[in-house]
Amino acid sequence: MNLRGRNKISAEFNMSSMTDIVFLLLVFFMISSPIVTPEALDLILPKAKGKTTHNQNLAVSIDKNNTIFVNNKKVEKNELEAELRRQFAHQENPTIILRTENSVPIQEAVDIMAIAKDNNYKIVLAVKPK
Repeated sequence: MNLRGRNKISAEFNMSSMTDIVFLLLVFFMISSPIVTPEALDLILPKAKGKTTHNQNLAVSIDKNNTIFVNNKKVEKNELEAELRRQFAHQENPTIILRTENSVPIQEAVDIMAIAKDNNYKIVLAVKPK
């Protein structure tokens, strides 16, 4: 008496479909990784929609003549740090919005960023959307 069945089912597991999926994922990540550039700058940009915040932002503007304004008030460069300290005397997490014209030398903006870093102020570089 023969008790074996006619249909023989193989107990092996075929890994070829799994290796195909892994290979496709590998190719996808290799192709998409150059799209994310590590040299990109992370800039904190102001949002277009209005949002109320508890802290008040202070605008520092530099025009094409290298004249510095703090909230539309003209300030000399050597008095800027004292003016910022006075404005932010009773605020937690103060934020400066830096607005510069495109013809202003970058050193002017870097000097203001250094003042903000020395005093632990957060700084936002305002840009015009394209």
